[in-house]
Amino acid sequence: MEQYNVTGMSCAACSARVEKAVGKVPGVTGCSVSLLTNSMGVEGTAAPADIIKAVTDAGYGASLKGATRGGVRTGSASAADEDALKDTETPKLKKRLIRSVIVLLVLMYFSMGHMMWGWPAPAAFDNHVFLGTFEMLLAIVCLIINGRFFTSGFGALRHGAPNMDTLVALGSTASFGYSLFELFAMILAQGNGDHETVMRLGMNLYFESAAMIPTLITVGKMLEARSKGRTTDALKGLMKLAPKTAVLWKDGAEQEVPIEDVQVGDIFVVRPGGSVPVDGIITEGSTAVDESALTGESIPVDKEEGDLVSAATVNQSGYVRCRATRVGEDTTLSQIIRTVSDAAATKAPLARIADRVSGVFVPAVIGIALVTLAGWLLAGRPFSFAIARAISVLVISCPCALGLATPVAIMVGSGMGAKNGILYKTAASLEAAGRAQTVALDKTGTITEGQPKLTDLFPAEGVSEEELLAKAAALESRSEHPLAKAVLKAYAEKTEELPAEVSDFTALPGNGLTAVLDGSTLTGGSLKFLQQTCRVDAALVQKAEELAQQGKTPLLFAEDGKMLGIVAVADTIKDDSRQAVKELQGMGLDVVMLTGDNERTAKAIGAQAGVDRVIAGVLPSEKAKVIEDLKKDGKVIMVGDGINDAPALTTADTGIAIGAGTDVAIDAADIVVMKSRLTDVSAAIRMSRATIRNIHQNLFWAFFYNAVCIPLAIGLYGIAMKPVYGAAAMSLSSFCVCMNALRLNLVDVHDASRDRKIARKTAQSAMVDKDINEEINTAEIAEIKEEQTMTKTLTVEGMMCMHCEARVKKALEAVDGVESAVASHEAGTAVVTLSKEVPDEVLKEAVEAQDYPVTGIA
Repeated sequence: MEQYNVTGMSCAACSARVEKAVGKVPGVTGCSVSLLTNSMGVEGTAAPADIIKAVTDAGYGASLKGATRGGVRTGSASAADEDALKDTETPKLKKRLIRSVIVLLVLMYFSMGHMMWGWPAPAAFDNHVFLGTFEMLLAIVCLIINGRFFTSGFGALRHGAPNMDTLVALGSTASFGYSLFELFAMILAQGNGDHETVMRLGMNLYFESAAMIPTLITVGKMLEARSKGRTTDALKGLMKLAPKTAVLWKDGAEQEVPIEDVQVGDIFVVRPGGSVPVDGIITEGSTAVDESALTGESIPVDKEEGDLVSAATVNQSGYVRCRATRVGEDTTLSQIIRTVSDAAATKAPLARIADRVSGVFVPAVIGIALVTLAGWLLAGRPFSFAIARAISVLVISCPCALGLATPVAIMVGSGMGAKNGILYKTAASLEAAGRAQTVALDKTGTITEGQPKLTDLFPAEGVSEEELLAKAAALESRSEHPLAKAVLKAYAEKTEELPAEVSDFTALPGNGLTAVLDGSTLTGGSLKFLQQTCRVDAALVQKAEELAQQGKTPLLFAEDGKMLGIVAVADTIKDDSRQAVKELQGMGLDVVMLTGDNERTAKAIGAQAGVDRVIAGVLPSEKAKVIEDLKKDGKVIMVGDGINDAPALTTADTGIAIGAGTDVAIDAADIVVMKSRLTDVSAAIRMSRATIRNIHQNLFWAFFYNAVCIPLAIGLYGIAMKPVYGAAAMSLSSFCVCMNALRLNLVDVHDASRDRKIARKTAQSAMVDKDINEEINTAEIAEIKEEQTMTKTLTVEGMMCMHCEARVKKALEAVDGVESAVASHEAGTAVVTLSKEVPDEVLKEAVEAQDYPVTGIA
């Protein structure tokens, strides 16, 4: 797929027009335009020049993505690429809204304040014709300010594709047209000296309604544009990560050059603290490289000659020289940028309910109004009566309730989320979160703290914990490695003394450390390294292997060849991670942990968190592909915090970023959890489900209102409704929708007691033909499923190994009513699946009969 920057687009109609224009170019087999990123992906054999010409002829601008140098696109983050992503729509809408509100306030003062409540005004405004003319002029000004609604709405109507702008334009035009007709009648009456008619008609002017409708819609448009602008910050952040210069080693000297000048095979230099400019392989030196920008993992990776380094990673310690292996678009960072861009440019079928319905609703209402006009004329009624009935139909069926049904609920839901530290970037993300079936959680920084800390001290025989920690801290005091910082932090928490001074410190990258303390040689590092220099007894070897099985990093220490013991360091899970996973599972979601860690570490963390599945060893470029595979089974939420998560966050149906993550990850996500609490992820889904229910209620009211009131406006019930009553009914309809949406303020987003498991596909085999996006009433199915898959979690003490797990599992599965049991000695729990209700006391007795105390059942 060839990527293009597109300029000049401002709405969905623009992107549709560009797609239509490019789709007609010979050789184009597919075209997808993204209004969010101002980009376009084109598939086929058409020449770029032909595609650019088609876009230009349609009234917009286009250019190939990536800078060009010598006819080859480098893919560097050019200024033009970043300019194409700037949010230019929000400032325009803000200015339009300010002007509209100022005019509207003046109009409301005279039309409502002066007329109804006697607010002071010049004597001329006591003349109803003068007041009506003044209101008309102000309404015209407001309509001109918001003229884009009318050009877009009526333009779409002219092409046979009415949209939400058409609804806004029709509502305003109906109010204005009726008021204008009444004003002309007032002028005639005044000319005839009929002051009673003038006063009566003066009460039927609704110029303020004509001005208010587009003003309120502009508020929503501005909020939507602002969300779009923030979404594109993800690509901007990724582009800014790309280094702008590189230091090449040529002819025995260093030479700084633009990044575009680096070619494959060039030797470049990276000093401590510097960023790696392009992908390469180390040819001289050793160091520790912070790869968190790409991998999301917090612990730097030791590098030596022959190891690979990637662009945008940071050299933390040593001076190295490298040979460039991948430059421009081929670097790892550029691939991530391209993945995010491609995912953002891919269109998803997120059709909004109101837009889908309005495509039929608006033509139907226009048709009903025309039929009403013709019908009463044929029935012999005067034109004034017939046109009043037709206008009543237009006014009473004004799509305010239909248009507000979704955005008002979205606005209240978003506000409630913000109060609880949950930011929904778009209305689509607020809706989509509640429809997910699977939640994929990144490990580091999401389930875990993201920073290593000391978890275990296992001293050798004859050595105290204090001595082991003190000598380990002394040795690690000269190291800059994050694992060393974890040891030093633990030492500082136990004593106010500084670690002892060591000499002759030596760091062996990837292995360990050595130093001299008071004439004795201290050695520390991995089990493999210590076995090469010391005699490690079987007990310590076994303990090191057990710690590694638990996902921890065992660091062994020795003094003059004699073992001191083991210090275990690990990135531990957050305090609320297990509770969050339990809440997600309580909602019927399949919880998957996705990580680049090795399988042993990943499974250990997954068991502690209690997730359903673990997918380990996933490279950054593969995460999006894994999400695509998960999406085959239903809607997927991805939760992450690192830049490497950005493609996966964008590819998922809903991306949720933990607030402690990088800015790029947050911008790439649809939802941001500001407080970094994983339980806020379940809260976000809970708020989404409540909002969806509220939207359905609002839509029901909107349709019920129109189904009852349109026949009334036609006059089918023998009542000649005046347009003023239709406008009042329309206002009542909108009021009811707004009041119902305000009930969302009562939702407790952290209350899991009312959570219901969603009905999975397996429980709805009879409904396989239903649209997956359609929320159907599955209360009975959900209850049946809950009965069939009732689970209880026992907190069990004393389990130390897999044999203990097997004994607990066997004891529980022997109980009548227990279908299966899963015990975990790492988590200290046993989860039982029940086919019928089993008393807690029976389960407790079964486990305690095997000498394992049960301290709680949930």
